[in-house]
Amino acid sequence: MIRFLIRRTVSSLALMLILSLVVYLVFYAAPHDPARLVCGKGCDGARLAVVRHKLGTDLPIWQQYWQFLHGLVAGRKFDTGTDITTCAAPCFGWSFQSDQPVLTMITQRLPVDLSLAAGASVLWLLLGIGTGLLAALRRGRLSERVLTGVTLAGVSMPVFLVGLLLMLLFCAELRWLPFPVYVPITQDPLAWAGNLVLPWFALALTLAAAYARMSRGLLLETLAEDHIRTARAYGLTERRIVVGHALRGALTPVITLLAMDLGGLIGGAQLTESVFGFDGISRLLVDAVNQVDLPVVVGITLVAGFFIIIANAAADLLYAVADPRVRLQ
Repeated sequence: MIRFLIRRTVSSLALMLILSLVVYLVFYAAPHDPARLVCGKGCDGARLAVVRHKLGTDLPIWQQYWQFLHGLVAGRKFDTGTDITTCAAPCFGWSFQSDQPVLTMITQRLPVDLSLAAGASVLWLLLGIGTGLLAALRRGRLSERVLTGVTLAGVSMPVFLVGLLLMLLFCAELRWLPFPVYVPITQDPLAWAGNLVLPWFALALTLAAAYARMSRGLLLETLAEDHIRTARAYGLTERRIVVGHALRGALTPVITLLAMDLGGLIGGAQLTESVFGFDGISRLLVDAVNQVDLPVVVGITLVAGFFIIIANAAADLLYAVADPRVRLQ
């Protein structure tokens, strides 16, 4: 198990290094001048030179990337022309429009995305796997057809439509819940959860449909395998067969889907944040694109990519726990 952990840690670090190189080349070494994008159309030669010096694009590309990596590990100093600004490690860059480190801007918004991902993932797993299990056990019955129709409707409904319908129903018509306003969990845990109920369900209802369809198909496939028939021949109860054998074997691909969805949701819930008026990383990214704040765009891209790599590494660990054969690969 230790060797497996070492291999996965080394591969994850290598992927992060490759990701940082690709992202840096795309944003800073592509056939365009990032300083001119930041400076704008009416930028003269003197102003353009100052912006290039601030961004560090007046150096050779290998030296730029080395400074970028050094900033991630040990921090970095930016010469703004009038003084030297220190960016502590891990330094994802400096936003000259906001005059603050990119990581500070991201960490201020990150709790919103983490809160959305935490609650919604629990809901869509419970709803998705539960619905898929029920549909698989009632194959061919009317209830199975109804559940299949519901999951099809859920897959086809966008999250912004579900969010608007939930607010119209529970906030405007029934008035059971107030219109959501993000409250930090450290300030008031009950208000934090109460204001996130509708966003959680808006995300969970759309994603749970995909999990239900996948779980149903995987369970039906697993229940038809030889070892399940052998377990039935030995007289094991149906509940023990389904929960102890079929469900455990069918959930392995679900772990992969969960890792991808969780990694993508952190930094990619722009529609949900817009519908409910939350200021998360996705809205920060949209604002940075509109303001051509290139360091912020690069920093958010890297953070989102790192989360996806970490989520997949965690999925590999769960694989190893669920199936010891994975450790030998």
